[in-house]
Amino acid sequence: MWVVYIVECADRSLYTGITNDLQQRMAAHQAGKGAKYTKPRRPLILRYTETWDSKSAALRREAAIKSFDRATKLMLIAACDAQATDSVPRSKASH
Repeated sequence: MWVVYIVECADRSLYTGITNDLQQRMAAHQAGKGAKYTKPRRPLILRYTETWDSKSAALRREAAIKSFDRATKLMLIAACDAQATDSVPRSKASH
């Protein structure tokens, strides 16, 4: 399984990448051993993930996301956040 991810850097920029081990990749980024882009922009916050069955599909999706402008990437993140919130069970308030 391959993961396409977006992290938000300390300077609020967004970095998109792929990996087949998200935990290891995030640890490398946080240690300054990930991408050259993220090294001086730590700490990082994982904002978005998508899973893909093949590396080629993940690479195509990564390229597509990288072509998005910042506003579109933020909309993608917001949509994912909204879906996560919608799937959380809510308790019913009693009156």
